[in-house]
Amino acid sequence: MTTETSTVTLPGSPGLRLPRNLTIALVLGTVLGFIAIGQQHPADTPFGWMSLLPTALVLVFALITQRTVEALFSGAVAGLLMLSPGEIVGEVVDLSMTVMMDETIAWLILVCGLMGGLVTMLEKGGSVLSFSNAMVKRVKSKKQSMLLTVVLGLLVFIDDYLNAIAISSSMKKITDTYKVSREKLAYLVDSTAAPICILIPISTWAVFFGSLLEANEVTETGNGLKAYIEAIPYMVYGWVALAVVFLVALGKLPDLGAMKKAEARAAAGQPRPEGVEEITFGPGETPKDSGALGVLNFLLPMVVLVAASWFYDIDLLAGVFVALVFTIALYGVQNLLSLHAMFDAVYDGIKIMLLPIATVVGGFMLKNVNDRLGLTQYVIDTVAPYLSASLFPAIIFLVMTVLVFATASSWGLFAVAMPIVFPLAAEVGSPLPLVIGALISASAAGSHSCFFSDSTVLSAQGSGCSAMQHALTQIPYALIGIVLTATFFVVIG
Repeated sequence: MTTETSTVTLPGSPGLRLPRNLTIALVLGTVLGFIAIGQQHPADTPFGWMSLLPTALVLVFALITQRTVEALFSGAVAGLLMLSPGEIVGEVVDLSMTVMMDETIAWLILVCGLMGGLVTMLEKGGSVLSFSNAMVKRVKSKKQSMLLTVVLGLLVFIDDYLNAIAISSSMKKITDTYKVSREKLAYLVDSTAAPICILIPISTWAVFFGSLLEANEVTETGNGLKAYIEAIPYMVYGWVALAVVFLVALGKLPDLGAMKKAEARAAAGQPRPEGVEEITFGPGETPKDSGALGVLNFLLPMVVLVAASWFYDIDLLAGVFVALVFTIALYGVQNLLSLHAMFDAVYDGIKIMLLPIATVVGGFMLKNVNDRLGLTQYVIDTVAPYLSASLFPAIIFLVMTVLVFATASSWGLFAVAMPIVFPLAAEVGSPLPLVIGALISASAAGSHSCFFSDSTVLSAQGSGCSAMQHALTQIPYALIGIVLTATFFVVIG
């Protein structure tokens, strides 16, 4: 007689086979445990340390199965079982509707979908191929291919989404040629996304956080961006991440952890990990290299995208819409693709982006539940007694980094945290630019290290690896940045 089993994949292992009955027992036990917490917890009282449990479930689930979306939705449902175990179906429906009607989520879905459509159109029109071939002729080594990726990431500083999707898609062929793993490509791209955007005062990050500083009356109306600029020297994680990624690209910092295994696989001739969905071409769709004109067909839409985003007050949605219309007209004049083929390419691009969109939506659902459980308030209240003027920036940096990592909310979390953090800073006498620098550094660090944050997911999708593969190979380098940043804040404090 044989025992029926279920397969669960562990990072770096061929798979752990568990008896199906044990798997079912673990799932049922977890569900019943969260229901019991919800039934026994007194109404209208804080959950305290138990507010950590849904996020802990997400981390364990994701590490064991490497299924990011499922882990996030499981954590959100677990949190709802703690809040309202008897009304779980209605709560799930209400949460789903609340998140899907959120203005940020709507913007994100449209940006990601249309960006995917634009990149797919450029792929199928041969523009990405032409750009890649032109770069391959000029790049002569693996080191140069990685440095070019970093430099292009620095040039596209206006938004981390644009960086994550456009740079990774255009560099895949070049880095594949020199046997750079897709995981390392994702790391190079992701490290020049959020960590760099925070250092540029004309990026979407600066605009958002500047307005948030004004909304919290940290500075006078109209001076939010000025306060942000004054804090840029103290946004240490961005500077450290930039230094680390250059050291990696130059080969001065060795492959660490899971990255070593990924690079060994690439060196053996397989840059792309198995099971990753790529843009596919149907019969008669194989793109052709159009030489210099093809390169121009790639660069012009990118220039229009950045210029339009800047023109419309750093709004990437407006920029990508203008760039799509421009590209359709550009391709139509040259008869590169039929109108039907161009629209099909846009639809294909939107479909390819469904997984990262679902991941970010799941992250927002988890954040919503964590807010209702009082996670942020509990963590900050727990560390508040240990705060002093000298240690405040370092502790706030570490605490907020953990919270951003746990919730994948590199922006929304700070709308909740700032009204708590800034009065504490004033009470202990910590300098404002230092506190702002610690908060923005935490936002970038948490986003950079979290396996289900938007920039991590999009960098992985564009580069051609899973979010978990990217996160596991990137985490050693992110930890270097976190440790050095925390050390800086301790010393300067």
